[in-house]
Amino acid sequence: MGMTMTQKILAHSAGLARVEAGQLIEGRLDLVLGNDITTPVAITEFNKAGLSSVFNKDKIAIVLDHSTPCKDIKSAQLCAVCRDFAKKHEISHFYDVGQMGIEHALLPEQGLAAPGEVMIGADSHTCTYGALGAFSTGVGSTDMAAGMATGLAWFKVPSAIKVNLLGKLGQYVSGKDVILHLIGMIGVDGSLYQSLEFAGEGAASLEMDDRFTICNMAIEAGAKNGIFPVDDKTDAYLKGRVNRKWKAFEADPDAQYTQEVTINLSTLRPTVAFPHLPSNTKAVDEAAGTPIQQVVIGSCTNGRLKDLREAAALIRGRKVADGVRCIVIPATQQIYLDAMEEGLVADFIRAGAVVSTPTCGPCLGGHMGVLSDDEWAISTTNRNFVGRMGPTSSMIILASPAVAAASAVTGVVTDPATL
Repeated sequence: MGMTMTQKILAHSAGLARVEAGQLIEGRLDLVLGNDITTPVAITEFNKAGLSSVFNKDKIAIVLDHSTPCKDIKSAQLCAVCRDFAKKHEISHFYDVGQMGIEHALLPEQGLAAPGEVMIGADSHTCTYGALGAFSTGVGSTDMAAGMATGLAWFKVPSAIKVNLLGKLGQYVSGKDVILHLIGMIGVDGSLYQSLEFAGEGAASLEMDDRFTICNMAIEAGAKNGIFPVDDKTDAYLKGRVNRKWKAFEADPDAQYTQEVTINLSTLRPTVAFPHLPSNTKAVDEAAGTPIQQVVIGSCTNGRLKDLREAAALIRGRKVADGVRCIVIPATQQIYLDAMEEGLVADFIRAGAVVSTPTCGPCLGGHMGVLSDDEWAISTTNRNFVGRMGPTSSMIILASPAVAAASAVTGVVTDPATL
């Protein structure tokens, strides 16, 4: 019986010839990640265990992104804990104000993820790096502490769901629509502790930014990780970013899957998820006309340059609707700079939107756009749980940058093709 992509990576990490679903293994880590919310907890556990050194200062990344620049005294204190730890242990990949970005956009940009690598992060959306053919998954802060000290982690080898993608995306349809459609099909627990492995001609047709978006939200279907095959587009993305050796893994022809799902990309429509689950999906036509008070374009899911280009193309020359707040958040400093040089930032500001420094901010109800009572937002973020972005009476609709931008202009949920 063959192995899936994920199983092959984990077998290699554990130094084993093969592994099977359900098997417990100890794997070597290529990177351990934390942010300003989760790293202080890991540091507390690190110190409580009497640990005095990290396994490799070059294989730990600490990114201050959730509440940075610091929004209050507590967030400032948490960031100070991270700074002290990074300085003490000479952490190479420490990203503070001026260098930081939203972690899951920043790490690939900085070349810290590559095919075949095993990465853990004290953040659930660490599954993003599967877009590069890596095994990456979220863990708790205690596991992060152990990983920083030993460079090892225990894993239960996941079974897998194969997602066959056919065709090509149409106009105003993106990776966000693909993953929302998939979550709508299988549910928020449809791939619980399984790997979502994407394959087919449609997978090869997707741009890297779309793949990052899809893998980023694998966790919203309960998945342990999401992963794409390594191809020419992956290789092109890695050139100039990753200079170390890496190894790509392919699923065996006889790999076992718990189920196979097929999605024809050419038939997909822009898709949104209504409160309060990412699985509560509708084609944008069915949701059209729903009034909104806020639009957020950004996050680790959709704050990349392609996302900003798509949004700006729809907003350019138009105005944000009266009574609507439109907040645009480039995911990294480099993306911000590129967006400035392309004139995208000017497009947003002229339309009446605000452009923030890179931060997770409103995605988790932190800052830069918290909702008030009974307000509705349409957002390119990844979760629309009760109270996620404000009080429990507030509502979040998840959408692509194109749908979010079109809705910002009209003040109601809008199909971008109708603008």
